[in-house]
Amino acid sequence: MEKNTYKLVVLVGSVREGRFGPVVSSWVAEQALAHGGFEVEVVDLAEFELPLALPAAPPKFAGADYPRPAGMAGLTRALDGADAVLIVTPEYNHSYPASLKAAIDWHFTQWTAKPVAFVSYGGAAGGRHAVLHLENVLTELHAVTIRDGLSFPNYFTAWTDGRPDDPQAAGYAKAMLDQLVWWAGALKNARAAAPYPA
Repeated sequence: MEKNTYKLVVLVGSVREGRFGPVVSSWVAEQALAHGGFEVEVVDLAEFELPLALPAAPPKFAGADYPRPAGMAGLTRALDGADAVLIVTPEYNHSYPASLKAAIDWHFTQWTAKPVAFVSYGGAAGGRHAVLHLENVLTELHAVTIRDGLSFPNYFTAWTDGRPDDPQAAGYAKAMLDQLVWWAGALKNARAAAPYPA
């Protein structure tokens, strides 16, 4: 039987100068491609216009008429077409970057009834505080957050030549991706069968 593949967006959440996010995202995208369940697109928030000032009407109510900046069109297109999203986030001051909050808040239906997984990196906590906050926000947008994620504590000493030193990292990634592909299929079928009651 032919294996289904699902459209996965790997979202690079940091736009900070000197960021490590692209290194982590590149490795994660490689793991997702090797998994075989996904068509992978890496989407870097640094490439898009992400103003903090939002229109008066929220996207939930404005729908297709929501006035997003032209420079955000590629991001919206990618999120629209995604069957699943994998967010790569650092931890800044016990939370996630403002760039990610802006990207999330400019959208609504793009998250609805879709699975979202997390790969985080940081100091001693490995970005886990950022992920806890993201789970709360995305649950409010009716996304389904994946229980198993990846966390890289003290990333600045734990990676060599673009790869994590932990020999178990690829195994943890596979466990996360197995859950993500299951939810991607289940939720895609559910959305096709009936409109989600958001």
